[in-house]
Amino acid sequence: MYDVLIIGAGVIGGMVARTLAKYDLKICILEKENDVAMGATKANSAIVHAGFDAKEGSLKARLNIKGSAMMESVCKELGVKYKNNGSLVIGFNDDDRATIEELKKRGDKGGVPALRVLEKDELLTLEPNLSRNVTCALYAPSGAIVCPYKLTVAAIGNAMDNGAELICNFPVTDIEKIDGGFMVKSGEKSVSSRYVINCAGLFSDKIAAMVGDESFSVHPRRGEYILLDKECGGILNHTVFRTPSKMGKGILVSPTVDGNLLLGPTSVDIEDKDDKTTTAEGFQKIIKEANENVNGLDIRKTITSFCGLRAVGSTGDFIINSPVPHFINAAGIESPGLSASPAIAMYIESLLRESGLMLNEKSDYEPTRPAMHRFREASIQEKNEIIKKDRAYGKIVCRCETVTEGEILEAIRRNPKPRDLDGVKRRTRAQMGRCQGGFCGPYIVELLAREQNIPFEDVTKSGGNSYINLGKTKEAAKND
Repeated sequence: MYDVLIIGAGVIGGMVARTLAKYDLKICILEKENDVAMGATKANSAIVHAGFDAKEGSLKARLNIKGSAMMESVCKELGVKYKNNGSLVIGFNDDDRATIEELKKRGDKGGVPALRVLEKDELLTLEPNLSRNVTCALYAPSGAIVCPYKLTVAAIGNAMDNGAELICNFPVTDIEKIDGGFMVKSGEKSVSSRYVINCAGLFSDKIAAMVGDESFSVHPRRGEYILLDKECGGILNHTVFRTPSKMGKGILVSPTVDGNLLLGPTSVDIEDKDDKTTTAEGFQKIIKEANENVNGLDIRKTITSFCGLRAVGSTGDFIINSPVPHFINAAGIESPGLSASPAIAMYIESLLRESGLMLNEKSDYEPTRPAMHRFREASIQEKNEIIKKDRAYGKIVCRCETVTEGEILEAIRRNPKPRDLDGVKRRTRAQMGRCQGGFCGPYIVELLAREQNIPFEDVTKSGGNSYINLGKTKEAAKND
């Protein structure tokens, strides 16, 4: 029997696992997909929000501000890129200015540092490519950007390196109360634990209902994005938001930590929790509003587009509670959930302590995780030293992103180990360039097959039935 089961391997589940791994506990993370960070975590705006948007006194506000302040040190410990680029909420008229002034008051009350309202001239000096129609902006210098799925991979990897276990392809179908805890089932498979933490994102209401808690519901909100080539990354330095509405923060334009430019998201409430389709209407909205915000965007430089689903809870706030003894919900964690994630983990730690779980620190806990080799960013001298130690780093596999065979093998051999092409992509950026894996994909399949000792044909794009190869070309031709 485990001490703690965490259902869901997104950024919240990952941060909770990492926080609890410092204690002498037997921890297991359950994930329904083939890899970690497969839900809302892999498709969001990648923003570390300063904390002025959420209503004062709410869990969103409190945990956003605390989590934002923690994020830089967390990323440093986990070897994950973090960039404190600051954010701007731009306005175009008197109504926008009133909203911006209200956001500043809210942020000041909550303790968000150094907020300022900028007038047009100062704003355009700071960001010359903004629309000339802007009149003012709220400037939040503590705003930042991070890669959400790399943060999650690193957090779960760090937890696993400290003894936590991960079970993928385990969709929870039932939870049964047993003596001393819970039995969590996935079809015929089951695991038991003294405590269960529900970090199941869009499906957290379904998981809560399995223990008799039907006090909330969660629905999906579609958010579509367009990602521009790194050639466009220098248009802006700051993350640029429109003034927010009840549906969210509108279409943003933001650099990414890897140098691309991200546009989006749309915000449409839907019913299907598995519907991640993109739409022509969504892209039209993104393009129209992004061009209203920023001059010089070249949509022809789009390298990919995608859709994420936000888990919108029925309460209007994060739902972090314990409706049943030894069962904790972390539900309805929409924006600013990524920003708040380190603080959410600490909040859940305090709930466990209050519930009677003994938290004795390990003497051998290791809070740090070395960063992956980033061959592209190394100097010539550093590259030569790396290749001297391992010749695999001298072979470029992904030409678009300059990712080496050594980096791919490093990712495949490191916790949590990727089992499919998309898993390698999220860890290394191989396949994320202009060709989107057209050149490097087949060789990465070969590496995955060899490292996992499985047939070439068994490697998938993203788990399940997403097979890439049906057989060898010459053998197929011979059979014909």
